[in-house]
Amino acid sequence: MIDKNYVRFFDTTLRDGEQSPGATLTSAEKLEIARSLARLGVDVIEAGFPAASKDDLEGVRQIAIEVGNPSKGEEDQPVPIICGLARANESDIDAAWDAVQHAAHPRIHTFLATSPIHMEHKLRMDPEEVVERVKEMVTYAKAYCDDVEFSPEDAGRSDPEFLYLVLGEAIKAGATTLNIPDTVGYTTPEEFGGLIAGIMEHTPGVEDVIVSVHCHDDLGLATANTLAGIQAGARQAEVTMNGIGERAGNTSLEEIVMALRTRQPVFELETGIDTTLITRVSRQVSNYTGIPVQPNKAIVGANAFAHEAGIHQDGMLKHNETYEIMRPEMVGLNQSRLVLGKHSGRHAFKVRLAELGHELDQDELNLAFVRFKELADKKKEITDADLEALVADEIYQPTEIYKLDGLQVACGTMGLATATVRLVGPEEDTHEFAAIGSGPVDATYKAIDGIVETENNLLEYSVNAVTEGVDAMGQVSVRLEAETGEIAGRTSPQSGARTARTFGGHGADTDIIVASARAYLSALNKLLEASGKYGEFSPTAEVSAPAPEKVA
Repeated sequence: MIDKNYVRFFDTTLRDGEQSPGATLTSAEKLEIARSLARLGVDVIEAGFPAASKDDLEGVRQIAIEVGNPSKGEEDQPVPIICGLARANESDIDAAWDAVQHAAHPRIHTFLATSPIHMEHKLRMDPEEVVERVKEMVTYAKAYCDDVEFSPEDAGRSDPEFLYLVLGEAIKAGATTLNIPDTVGYTTPEEFGGLIAGIMEHTPGVEDVIVSVHCHDDLGLATANTLAGIQAGARQAEVTMNGIGERAGNTSLEEIVMALRTRQPVFELETGIDTTLITRVSRQVSNYTGIPVQPNKAIVGANAFAHEAGIHQDGMLKHNETYEIMRPEMVGLNQSRLVLGKHSGRHAFKVRLAELGHELDQDELNLAFVRFKELADKKKEITDADLEALVADEIYQPTEIYKLDGLQVACGTMGLATATVRLVGPEEDTHEFAAIGSGPVDATYKAIDGIVETENNLLEYSVNAVTEGVDAMGQVSVRLEAETGEIAGRTSPQSGARTARTFGGHGADTDIIVASARAYLSALNKLLEASGKYGEFSPTAEVSAPAPEKVA
């Protein structure tokens, strides 16, 4: 039965979100994000594109097994649908089913473009051929899985009458969800809402399926378009945390959730999202992808609940609703201090991490506790934000091919900045190198480069304070670019050309130079792991089929 008063949330952070340049995630990071999304209450997790690579297939399979099934002793708790994306061909659908079949509630999501420009220039197919392919591939997917989602790619620029025909055939073939993507963020809210309303009115059999919306933010209209689609009858919203995704990104989960909740009298719709976990999951995704959240980002930005103007401050002191339409506690921002310090024990530390959603095994707990004690010696008060940064920096990092063992920096107005770095290498051997630079970070990175001899181009460097005060933890994010050529699986078999990939890294420490070194090493370790230079070839970058089209 379709509940007309309930909006499903289909989270594609692990698929479309990971297509953001530099946002490549390790399998361990994907699994942790999937667990967090399940706790958040999302209805569907699109865990990846299984045909893209062996690693993506294994990652989706692991999520299907570990997140897509009830935990022991919690069999009565709801678990999310685990979805895998597939192009409209048999091999992709085979791979998707291979990965998601282990979930209690699996879904195959297949797509084919329907706009004139895509059919002519990309697919090189006639409209009649597109209709036949949709019928065949939805039928093929349905033979594997009862829950099949179909997307007409670039629906926002497709002919509505043709869409009604294609979607009707998809329903006849067994599709249970019809996703309508504004793939290139082209439509306005009035146009997109009208498109959904037309589909609801003219598509045969639409009353028996869920209509979904998937909007991109190229014109800054993704949230507005998604809400317009929901008002027109769509009951599934496809979103990502922090709005990450292809080009300008996707619709933000947090914006749609809080719009529906804050303006509930307008929409009169319910969701299954636990809004108090939004901020924590947002920070986790930002840390793992290396993509900072802009300060003025709605809901989760650093300034979202900050008030500086005197008039605003006066109003807030008199009544918070004068300038706040929602309370920070609603999205998990806790203004209270966490009383953990250098006298705190391992048990209290473990309990607080569990309350924050981090279930660490004994080895991980031991590593994190050592860092916690080091931090407690430097800071009088440790907050939840400090703990989040500490765990992200210590536990959820790539394989440490090189790890920081020592750093000494000299800088100031007298003389050149110098840095001496000591790293432990892949054979547990120790390397030291000294370098000078234009500043302490530049000198540190040059010293690291002197040991880790890997050509790369630093694209982005950003540093933020995790908490307030002069003793705040500094959190650094970097993105670097490197040529990976054939080893990355993205080389053209015809030309043999080498192509560049981006790698993100993050680090946290009360010393921002140490945090900077950790972040740079995190990104370099991802690069080295992808290159296959150390140990077995990492499938993270291996593509077993032609590079997949990037769908809406």
